[in-house]
Amino acid sequence: MHQPPHFREDRRDVQHALIKTHSLGLLITAGPGGLQANFIPFLIDPRASDNGTLRAHLARANPQLRELAAVEECLVVFQGPQAYVSPSLYPTKRETGKVVPTWNYITVQAWGRPRVMDDAAWIANQIDDLTRHKEADRAAPWAVTDAPETFLAMQIKAIVGLEIPVARIEGKWKVSQNRVATDQAGVAEGLRGEGVEAEAMAALVAERMKSAP
Repeated sequence: MHQPPHFREDRRDVQHALIKTHSLGLLITAGPGGLQANFIPFLIDPRASDNGTLRAHLARANPQLRELAAVEECLVVFQGPQAYVSPSLYPTKRETGKVVPTWNYITVQAWGRPRVMDDAAWIANQIDDLTRHKEADRAAPWAVTDAPETFLAMQIKAIVGLEIPVARIEGKWKVSQNRVATDQAGVAEGLRGEGVEAEAMAALVAERMKSAP
């Protein structure tokens, strides 16, 4: 990943927080069958290895499963809020005109050797953990035990677990840190009211402004 120094985010807790909040990762393999990519929901266990361990499950019928068993390394990409940034949001546009459009975004990329986990107990535990994580904030959370046991057993037979001890992880927070303070303020203000993702990006730009020296 192209990493200009001012956009790097190397804090492990911040990287893991994005994975927890934006759990749907793009799982990428380059194996005997060529490049393959699938969106898979992941959990991150920060204590299972030095950089954390990703856990997930996928359909037994998914052809990427064969690739995972064959490759030495795979890549998972997690994407947070993103927003188009118009030059009109920069006060310096009025001063010099020397501005161009850009795109703000935050992302985490994680590499590691995949382990296929074809074990019913492991898969059941993974499903339960993922469900608890995503249902926790709901007023009436659904639980795995709400479904009949025989139905669950059939579902578990149709999926396979995946574990990826993360060997390398990179974070990139491109949130206008390369702009002067007045332009940062203009972006934060201008993105407000432009939709949910733009609002989230406005908050990220403002947050990095506060933490800037």
